[in-house]
This record gives sequence, structure tokens and C-alpha cells, in this order.
Amino acid sequence: MRDYIRRLLIAAIMALCVSLLFLGGKQTEASMQESKEIKAGWIWPADGVISDTYGTRRGTHKGIDIAGKLNAPVIAVEDGVVGKSYYSKTYGNVIFLKHPNNYVTVYAHLNKRLVNTGQEIKQGDRIGMMGRTGESTGVHLHFESHQVEWTFDKKNAIDPETLLGHTEVGVAVKGGMASSTNILAASTYVNSEKVHYIVQAGDTLTSIAKKSNLSVAELKEVNQLKSDLILPAQVLVIQK
Repeated sequence: MRDYIRRLLIAAIMALCVSLLFLGGKQTEASMQESKEIKAGWIWPADGVISDTYGTRRGTHKGIDIAGKLNAPVIAVEDGVVGKSYYSKTYGNVIFLKHPNNYVTVYAHLNKRLVNTGQEIKQGDRIGMMGRTGESTGVHLHFESHQVEWTFDKKNAIDPETLLGHTEVGVAVKGGMASSTNILAASTYVNSEKVHYIVQAGDTLTSIAKKSNLSVAELKEVNQLKSDLILPAQVLVIQK
């Protein structure tokens, strides 16, 4: 009798463990699906060139920097509510947006803030103008993303690339474009009195040279290219 009861208990415990594993798997799957939906829906907050990425400066840089023009529009990456809009000694003019699914985004060093605390914002709404206020060495947008809430020690910070898409220093991005398409958007970008072109799939140096009224040799020289090989998303200088 005791052996029978023991077997029943063991069977019950095993069934409970299997149920918990099944539920955990479902929750993980749902969490992954939610993350994919967020990633697919977010847009870049400004036009410019990536000048710094997450985790640099010995791990202290908890965002990405987009260098651009003074007073260039800065937009909301997703629907949300303005949690804070104020002037900080370090961030300068800064805006915090609270988004669905427990995310907070930060837009810092703005020349001007265009929204107030408590204001409801739609994705793509203009919330500020790019600047160099606070502790900033040049005109750019410092953008951060956090889970649940922003804290002074930034313990909840996550790499914005997980929500916006992969990028790297020197790559041009376009505000308002979705992560899957913005890096490859057919466009030019003016920065530091130079015109840049983002290489598209199917582009060749010859085709870009024709568009730019340059010879292939001139294009290679100005970009210090040693071969004719170019890759999609590569940024080329096409005019000084």
C-alpha cells in the first residue's frame, strides 16, 4: 500500500513539473513574440549618422548617439506619454517617454523641447529639436531605452539596437523609418559639409559614380577604397 501511494506521489510531482515547464515555455514564447512585435514597430528618432553606440566608454555609455544638424526634428519612436520634460545639467534639454509594454525612451541634448510632462504622444510626433545642451561636445541626439523605468544608475538600460535594429558608427539612419528598412533607405545625408550616400543592394561604384558626377577613380580616392567592392548600408562620401 505504501509503495502504491509513493508511486502516486511521484507521478503527481512529475505531472506538476511537466505542467510548469509547459507554462514557462508558453510564457517565454509569448514574451519573444511581444519583443518581435515591438522591434518591428519602432522607428528611428532622427536623421543623422551614428557617432557612438551602446556600451562604449568602458561600458558607461548607455545609449546611442546620432549626429546631425542643429534643430533637426526629433520624433517619438513609439506611442507613449511624456514622463518628464525638463533641463538637466548632464542631459541638457531632455524628454522621457513612457511606452506600452513597460519601456521608457530618453531623448537628450535637445536644443528645444516641444512637449510637456503628461502629454500623450503618437509615434512619429515631433517632440524636440536636435542640439548640444548639457554635457555634449557636438550637435547630436543621445537616445536611450530602458525596461520598466529609468533609474539614476541606469540598471534597466538595454541596447536600443535590440528595438531599432543593428547599426554601427558611421552608418546613416533616417528618422521615421522602421528598423528593417531605414539603414538601406535610398538617400543622401549632409554632415560636416560632406554629402554621404548609403549603398543600396545592387549598387556598384560605377552606378554611384554616374549619379554623383564623379569618376570611379575619384570615388575610390575620396573614400580611400582599395578595391571596387562595396556593401549594402556602407556610407560613401560622394561630394565634399
